[in-house]
Amino acid sequence: MTGRARISPVRRSTLGDDVYEAIKTLVMEHTLAPGDRVNIDALARELEVSPTPVREALARLESDGLVRKRALAGYTVSPLLSKREFIDMFDMRLVLEGTSARWAAERADDATRDAIVAETEQAAPLDGPAPGDRASYATFTALDARFHDLVASAADNPLLRDGITRLHAHLHLHRLYFPYAKSGATGDEHRRIAAAIRAADPDAAEAAMRAHLVEGRKRHLVAFD
Repeated sequence: MTGRARISPVRRSTLGDDVYEAIKTLVMEHTLAPGDRVNIDALARELEVSPTPVREALARLESDGLVRKRALAGYTVSPLLSKREFIDMFDMRLVLEGTSARWAAERADDATRDAIVAETEQAAPLDGPAPGDRASYATFTALDARFHDLVASAADNPLLRDGITRLHAHLHLHRLYFPYAKSGATGDEHRRIAAAIRAADPDAAEAAMRAHLVEGRKRHLVAFD
């Protein structure tokens, strides 16, 4: 009886992830602006890949809600959220991220707690990006996303973390229209959340996160006026 041939482990290529991140960046930076049609062949040429990983990346971005696919029309970049949709998105963040802060305070180990606090202590741009400076604001939004992801990771629930990540993508699509001068309170709000997580105080952590999101929503809604 002939035995089965041994199957060697397949090493996962990063090509698909690289293409996904590259196209996502084009969307987030509005190089591919809301409403733009996505030309798969042109993207493939620009990224020097075949159309296949581009299609796969677009399918992932569709599941993120960042692009839309229509029969016979292909992909287009999703439009910016309406004011009502933006409020609804923050309502979801209040539910998910309030819970993530609570669970982080309950479940995180000491090293993770220290890492969350350290993130707020070194993230000076969160105290206010330079008005009108898009590079400064890009740093601001990256640090903001990293802090929220650290908290979500500390909650130790991958599905919760994934949901938060998807919501953040829609928030950051709006950042080019965000009033730069009104973001300076973010650093202090993050520090209050981090202090409550370090103190293993789930009630305080959830309350601080919810307060941060309520104030953040107020700051962002100015952009709709």
